[in-house]
Amino acid sequence: MELDVQQMLFEFIGGLGIFLFGISFMGDGLQKSAGDKLRDILDRFTTNPFMGVLAGIFVTVLLQTSSGTTAITIGLVSAGFMNLRQAIGVIMGANIGTTITAFIIGIDIGAYALPIFAVGSIMLFFFKSKKVHNIGQIVLGFGALFYGLELMSAGMKPLRSLEAFHDLTVSMSSNPILGVVIGTVFTVIVQSSSATIGILQGLFAEGLINIDAALPVLFGDNIGTTITAVLASIGASVAAKRAAATHVLFNLIGTTIFLILLQPFTMLIQWFERVLNLNPEMVIAFAHGTFNVTNTLIQFWFIGLLALIVTKLIPGEDSVIEYKAKHLDPVFIEQSPSIALGQAKEEVLRMGQFAVLGLQETHNYLRTKQQKHADTATQLEDAINNLDRKITDYLVALASSSLSENESEEHSILVDTIRDIERIGDHYENVLELVEYQQSNKVKLTDQAMKELDEMFELTITTVQEAVQALDHKDRQLALDVVKKEETIDKMERKLRKQHILRINEGLCSGQSGIVFVDIISNLERVGDHAVNIAEAVIGDR
Repeated sequence: MELDVQQMLFEFIGGLGIFLFGISFMGDGLQKSAGDKLRDILDRFTTNPFMGVLAGIFVTVLLQTSSGTTAITIGLVSAGFMNLRQAIGVIMGANIGTTITAFIIGIDIGAYALPIFAVGSIMLFFFKSKKVHNIGQIVLGFGALFYGLELMSAGMKPLRSLEAFHDLTVSMSSNPILGVVIGTVFTVIVQSSSATIGILQGLFAEGLINIDAALPVLFGDNIGTTITAVLASIGASVAAKRAAATHVLFNLIGTTIFLILLQPFTMLIQWFERVLNLNPEMVIAFAHGTFNVTNTLIQFWFIGLLALIVTKLIPGEDSVIEYKAKHLDPVFIEQSPSIALGQAKEEVLRMGQFAVLGLQETHNYLRTKQQKHADTATQLEDAINNLDRKITDYLVALASSSLSENESEEHSILVDTIRDIERIGDHYENVLELVEYQQSNKVKLTDQAMKELDEMFELTITTVQEAVQALDHKDRQLALDVVKKEETIDKMERKLRKQHILRINEGLCSGQSGIVFVDIISNLERVGDHAVNIAEAVIGDR
């Protein structure tokens, strides 16, 4: 009996591992085949909650995980790409999209799992085409998914003879709340509702659990999958926390409704089974699909109310970084190029402000080592990159308009300034990586070294700030001051480099700390160079 228990556990745990690998690998392949545009799809096609639902379904089908879609959505909400109402639509769509996996499992082609796995392997290892590789990854993941299910199914068969398991299923049939709790806890542990629903399909197919016990477990699986959203929102913005809370609330309300209507819902699923002649796996798939589609249809009309509830539950002002361009109206490109140029300049100034804030957050991260500062700085760098693309596209479109000589000159200055600001973002991102390296390798910087870095950071931040102000007000005097400050930064970089080498020679600092220190001041010196480029454009030296 001991050997049987070991075999049962090994088959179940191994099968679960292969199943999870298959889901993940297949999702990665689908994502690569889609051109990795999932974030853009969510950004572009969520203009209203209905479009959000459709985008959520589409992206989840490609990712093969509602958790992945929800995590991306929370990131987009946190970044200001999406508001709460749009996010709720996407989360509802993700819940529908995740049911596709259950329907795939319901096809029941487990007997062909290994040949499918072999075909995927051949495509991966005997072809050089990237497209074939991506398809091979999907096929191999598909095969692994079914092979994992077969192993789990084999591992669960001996449960039939266990009296304790039989008693548990009887308890779940008479007490639906117990089934919900078991489904929730198991999904929280496994971190995949697709896996737990796959296991439920296996148990139901083997006759180890009846429909009365299976449906509450299914509801619990849907609640358990929200843990990923909750984890993704930890340390994120207030808006992101609200989006995660909506996911939890949405599934809790849905489960409550379906527990109240459990008897008619069970009869409906049994009717599906009879009329459509469904196999056991497909019965659970239909139950899963019906639950999520009906839940969305019921709650879709109350998106505003859901948003209001989570706003009350999670109060506080949200410091969202608005990635999206605010001023780039394409109408003005044709109608009034001079206004369009002014709008582009407003966005360039916003981009400059993001660069200043990013430098300040990077400095805070260096001083405090608090992750929240690194996260904010990274978000700001993402915002800079997004504005870089949007403003460049706008200015390229504007270039074909009839601009005066002065406007053409300003157009050229803005194009160059965008590049300089984007490079400032890259340099402070380098500093963030150096601080991360310092922490992970426990590199110590002396108090003197930290004091010198503080001085150089403050001077560099002031220089960039003044360069942006000089551009805003076309202030020649302020621009000249930036040039002087940049010369001071250059001298400071040379002086600090020499002083640090002396500290290393005296054994006060390690070689690793030398690398971190010198690379940080080198990046700050380059930030100064880009600030002076902006100032020189104002002076007219470019």
